[in-house]
Amino acid sequence: MNAGGDARVLPTKSLGAVLLASTLFSAHAGGLPPAQPKLLPPEQAFRFSARALDPTTVEARFDVADGYYLYRDKLRFTVTPVAALTAALPPGKSKHDEFFGNVETYRGVVVVELALSSAAAGQTLTVHADSQGCADVGVCYPPNPQELRVTRPTGDAVGTKFTPLPQE
Repeated sequence: MNAGGDARVLPTKSLGAVLLASTLFSAHAGGLPPAQPKLLPPEQAFRFSARALDPTTVEARFDVADGYYLYRDKLRFTVTPVAALTAALPPGKSKHDEFFGNVETYRGVVVVELALSSAAAGQTLTVHADSQGCADVGVCYPPNPQELRVTRPTGDAVGTKFTPLPQE
């Protein structure tokens, strides 16, 4: 009550705003962490696949989820039991990164052709890719190794799909 004896009532909208602000202040003051963004596991954020294009070329592919990016200079490939002679990385997009400085990054689909040394047609190969990337919300992932198998085509067969290796 005020000095004149009247009781003043806040309008409902004002009362709701006061209660919300009070609750938010109490939660923050009470040490509750702010809401964390939901991040994809690295295998979903940076989906890796490969296929044999012909007996001497394997196409490695990353499908980078929206809101994520890969570092170009963190991509490494090995193929066993044969050697990958070259990895034709496409140009990336320039970005200034607070941790790594000026870098090139990839978003969306990234296709890399791996030229292989000689091996027998129909041979099964293991393609290993090391990558590292981040989410736009400011969270970076540790290096992410992924492996899968492809079979080199025989004769006229091209575009053989990959067989994922079991996750450890």
